[in-house]
Amino acid sequence: MTGGDERSGDRPATFRDALAVPAFRRLWLGQLLSILGDQVARVALSVLVYQRTASAALTALTYALTFLPDLVAGPLLSGLADRYPRRRVMVVTDVARAVLVAAMAIPGTPLPALVVLLVAGQLLAAPFLAARSAILPHLLSGDRYVAGNAVISTTYQLAQVLGFALGGPLVALLGVSPALAVNAATFLVSALVLRFGVPEQQAATPDDAAEHADRGSARGGLRGEAARVVAGARIVGSDPRLRSLIGLACISAFVVTVEGLAAPYAAELGAGTVAVGLLLAANPLGQVLGILLLTRLVAPHRRPRLIGPLAVASCVPLVVSALGPPLWVLLLAWVVSGMACAYQVPANATFVVSVDDARRGQAFGLAVTALRVTQGVGVLLAGLLAQRTAPSTAVAIGGVVGIVVALLAARAWARASAEPPATVAEPEEDVADEAA
Repeated sequence: MTGGDERSGDRPATFRDALAVPAFRRLWLGQLLSILGDQVARVALSVLVYQRTASAALTALTYALTFLPDLVAGPLLSGLADRYPRRRVMVVTDVARAVLVAAMAIPGTPLPALVVLLVAGQLLAAPFLAARSAILPHLLSGDRYVAGNAVISTTYQLAQVLGFALGGPLVALLGVSPALAVNAATFLVSALVLRFGVPEQQAATPDDAAEHADRGSARGGLRGEAARVVAGARIVGSDPRLRSLIGLACISAFVVTVEGLAAPYAAELGAGTVAVGLLLAANPLGQVLGILLLTRLVAPHRRPRLIGPLAVASCVPLVVSALGPPLWVLLLAWVVSGMACAYQVPANATFVVSVDDARRGQAFGLAVTALRVTQGVGVLLAGLLAQRTAPSTAVAIGGVVGIVVALLAARAWARASAEPPATVAEPEEDVADEAA
């Protein structure tokens, strides 16, 4: 087996342990390239739309469209990772996104066409993420799997900050179309890395597959897809462990309000655009620090017990906003909140390995959809509240409500985790050995 079965349960796996597995290292490289390219493309699109329309509202709407397709693609397209070989799903979606972004890079492309291409590209992100999440337990086992999840989460946060930081200068240096072309190239390179560096893996067949094979093959189209979504939702809904983990993951809806209100909060403080950047970077920075501490200092068997308390702790620093603190205190509080958000790493790992492999992609897609919906609603409500009161008041109220909801979710997780899991999927040894 690839992962750390030979090490003591009290010794956490490190990032180096996960990256020592060649297949995971290539999967990670593909992710890094895609995220950096995506962040540069978001900056380029924002610049392009504003140049053509001079409308801040249309520019913000275009940026929002990079997130909204997940609401549809999560439940409807994530199941592709369970019906087709998972490496193939990742490669095909990467190539398709490269083609779409390359079309966006053509100078003079009409704005409506750009929006359509943008939405189409984001729709393809859902099956890619579901396939990557589902294949990861087959590449890493034991605590290496948790360490691998931590590597991916840390990379995502750092790449977001780096992509935004480099995106502006790169677009200014190259122009919008060349910057989009760079994004298309990152998808192609990612597809090549995955195709030749990651072993293929097919979802396991459910025990009752033979009994329902004829019925399932006959029921195609939207009706069949809806049936598969319902089946995945039934699996998640019937397991209290999975329900409580999704509830804990959605606590981020309260924390993400700090990002949505960064600009008006900076204005309330009388600070400039530099403060906006600092406020936006505070939470991702905290998450990176928290992930490093959690995975390096906390024994693997102790992490599940910290999921609930850390979820509650992620909302507590937000209440500091009610005291009207100076910028440096606010930044420190948001960094601490981000550190507590590191609970998402063991929560995500526990969720994925607790779902049967045959439904893993679909269940992951449903969880991501729930996360996106609650985050979107959280930012929207915080914005409406800030409009009527003040950004600092909205953040503080969000923190108080978040504490209450997190306490309820943590209690549900404590009860559910005390019972035997409904289903536990272990990585197959032969695939993990092949990955090494």
